[in-house]
Amino acid sequence: MSEISGQDVVRNAAVGRTRTKKDLRAWKRGMPLYLMILPGFLYFIIFKYIPMAGIVIAFQQYDPFSGFWSSDWVGFENFSKLFGEPDFFRLLWNTLTLSALNLFLFFPAPILLALLMNEVRLAWFRKSAQTIVYIPHFVSWVIVVSITILLFSPQEGGFNKLLADFGMPPFELLTDRGYFRILYVFQNIWKEAGWSAVIFFAALASVDPTLYEAAVVDGASRWRQLWHITLPALRSTIIVLFILRIGYMMNTGFEHILLMQNPVNLQVADVFDTFVYRVGIIQGDFSYTTAVGLFKAVVGLILVLIANRAAKKIGEEGVY
Repeated sequence: MSEISGQDVVRNAAVGRTRTKKDLRAWKRGMPLYLMILPGFLYFIIFKYIPMAGIVIAFQQYDPFSGFWSSDWVGFENFSKLFGEPDFFRLLWNTLTLSALNLFLFFPAPILLALLMNEVRLAWFRKSAQTIVYIPHFVSWVIVVSITILLFSPQEGGFNKLLADFGMPPFELLTDRGYFRILYVFQNIWKEAGWSAVIFFAALASVDPTLYEAAVVDGASRWRQLWHITLPALRSTIIVLFILRIGYMMNTGFEHILLMQNPVNLQVADVFDTFVYRVGIIQGDFSYTTAVGLFKAVVGLILVLIANRAAKKIGEEGVY
């Protein structure tokens, strides 16, 4: 019995050493990938997760000179102040309205662009067009808004000067608050649709070409191929990105909106992001605006959970 037990021990030790060697070889093979992941991993740890400890000041009357540990604890007082804010419902309405317009007008734009590009058969033309639609992503919002002002300024804008030459009244695009929301969305589409379409281009590239060949043999039109092959191939990608986009419903893009704001459109252009800048940065009320940010984050999390559960209900994998 002791002899058998000794043999088992030796055998198990040998198996363990073999497994360790295999693990070390696998680790060495994966080392380049781990090194590639490391900067992104460190970025999220340092700039995303560690700063989350600062959420505690939402429950304090934070004093920068006293620090986290010595500032007065006020509990939910900052949240009560937020929900009692006279402008709270206006800020909430403006934020959700702009986000909803982005969701239902901007979100489909990259999908349509990717589908259109996929139908182009000239490879050189498709690649050139993709490069052109990528370029606006690398242009800052300062330049985009500056171009808009140069074109549509009531007095000095190039477009309005052209209208004046033809004896027509100026187009009050920047001074009529009714145009602000649609202008905001179309600026987003112009700047980001091409870049956002990259992931859909990648999804379309993975579609098996033989599916299209079989569809042609069966007599399917281009529309039928699009409906029964291309769109089903994109469905899971669309749903995942849609869920993630819903999580940003409370974020509308601070820099873009701040640059577009003026005294005329402030009633419809003031959102939580600009409110946080005005109250938190300019007025120095850090605790209050941290409570605003935490409120936005919680709402976004709840929306993602609801959307993911809805995706599961219809048979999709969702985000998790």
